[in-house]
Order: sequence, then C-alpha cells, then structure tokens
Amino acid sequence: MSGNTNQVLALAGGVGGAKLAAGLQQLKGGDLIVLVNTADDFEHLGLHISPDLDTVMYTLAGRANKSQGWGLEGETWSFMDQLEGLGGPTWFRLGDRDIATHLLRTQKLAEGIPLSLVTQDLCRAFGVKAKVLPMSNDPVRTIVHSGDLAISFQEYFVRLACGPVVDQLEFRGASSAKRNDEIVGLKASSLDAVVICPSNPYLSIDPILHVPGMRRWLKDQNVPIIAVSPIVAGLAIKGPAAKIMRELGHEPSAKAVAEHYRDLIDGLMIDTSDAGLAAQIEELGIEVRVTNTIMKSNSDRAVLAEAVLRFSSDLKKP
Repeated sequence: MSGNTNQVLALAGGVGGAKLAAGLQQLKGGDLIVLVNTADDFEHLGLHISPDLDTVMYTLAGRANKSQGWGLEGETWSFMDQLEGLGGPTWFRLGDRDIATHLLRTQKLAEGIPLSLVTQDLCRAFGVKAKVLPMSNDPVRTIVHSGDLAISFQEYFVRLACGPVVDQLEFRGASSAKRNDEIVGLKASSLDAVVICPSNPYLSIDPILHVPGMRRWLKDQNVPIIAVSPIVAGLAIKGPAAKIMRELGHEPSAKAVAEHYRDLIDGLMIDTSDAGLAAQIEELGIEVRVTNTIMKSNSDRAVLAEAVLRFSSDLKKP
C-alpha cells in the first residue's frame, strides 16, 4: 500500500488516534491527511491551547512524550514551578518547551491567521510529513453536562479527572462552524480511503462529525470508511471512553463502537480479544477484520496501519 500515490484521510484526536496516524504516516508520508478534533481547544493563562492538534503533531514528529503520549519528550517544568510559587493555577500543566508552541499559535491567531495555516506552519517546523488539519477554523467547544452542571471539557478531563457522571455532551458552536476549506476542496478522486482512528468516539470523533455537512461529505467520497475500535475487551486503552459509554447507556464493547458508527462506516477493525463479536458486528452490515490493535511500538503502529489500508483496499467501492 505504501506505493499508492492516492491520499488517505484519517480522523483523529488524542493519544490512540495519534499513534495510528503515525503508523499511516510511515506508509503514506505526505499523502496522509489528518483531520483533527479541535473541540478540546481552550484558552488558558492567555494562551490558545489545542491539545489534540498538538498530540497529533508531536506524535507525527516523533517528539511526543513516550510515557504520557502527550506533551514533548525531555520536557522541563520551570514555568510551572514558578507559577505555583506565585499562586497561579497549575491544574493544567504546560511544559517549558510546549509553551513555545502555544505562544506562537496565540500570537498568529491574534494576527488574524486561521488555525489551519498556523497548524501548517507549526507542523512544517516540526518536520511533520503528513498534512494536519483542524476540523474547522471556527471555534467549537465540548461541554460536559452532569446534573445541573455544564463543565468545559478540560475542566472535566484534567482538573476533575473525568470524575463527574456524563449525562450529555454538547459541542457548542458546531452548528455554525464551517468545514476546513482544504477538506471541502479535496477532490474525491484523490482519496483512497477514510480511516477513523481509535480515538474516543464521543469526545474526539463526534465533534468532527458534528461540523455541518461533514458526514455527508465523507459518504460522498465513495471510498471505504474504516474505523478502528478504541475499545478492547470492554476497556479503553487510554482515556474515559468506556466510562462515558456506560454513563450514556451503552455497554462498552467493539460492538457498541460499531453501532455508534453504523450509518457511516463500511468496516471495523477489532482486536483479537474481541474476535467473538465479529459475527454480531457483521449482522449490522459492517465488515470486520480481526487483528492486534494495541500499539506499543512504532512497528505495531505501521503493522496496524498496513492492515487498515489492506482492509480498505479489499472494500474498494466500484
């Protein structure tokens, strides 16, 4: 598949999505486009923070912190130490090197440069081969509703450590957001496949799909749409996906992921530990491939990416 010059579009957000995107980049290089969730973005200490964009960018650049999956490898924390000493908010930790990314992004946005161009410049500086695109240049923000509380996403995810029970997720601003112009202008004939990475379906992928016209546009490309389940043996590899699924009334499983994407995807990659669910998923009208989906190394990422592209090739639409 690596010799194919046609492009692959990946939808991603968070650590799991970034890992598969890195595997796809190993195979596709500059022919990979990664459309990234920006509903996690927020303003903190006067800075515009784009957590998913940065996680994807750092991972594709080979610079992500290996133990955390987010942030930069070899980070130092003098800024946070000083901030704590001054009595400032330290619940969202910003490394010294990471701050440079946020400062530059904030400055360029204040100058009126759209987020997509800012991201392009940052990725170029980090030596990223793939094209990384925010889902929209318009602000969309995930709000977690828990009882009478409406909690901004980073407050829920970081400060409250995903503790509150999730009753509903709101993607504020999504209804008026526009799809990234570079996605709108992409010719269908240039795409080979759409891959939904093993990102949290509710927090990372749904915001992208809530941008008006996005689902229809993806279907109209008339290429296979393949998802990789982020749920393995009833558990999320990383993050609160399983917890949120339970709280929203869904038993966490690869089958529940299939049901969530049922009207969109053609195929689902599931882990070998979930092989027993394959027949049930196929009854939903979704093709299934079973393989190891846990990515512990760069080699694992490339092997899974190759399996995804092979699956897509097998499902190629006429």
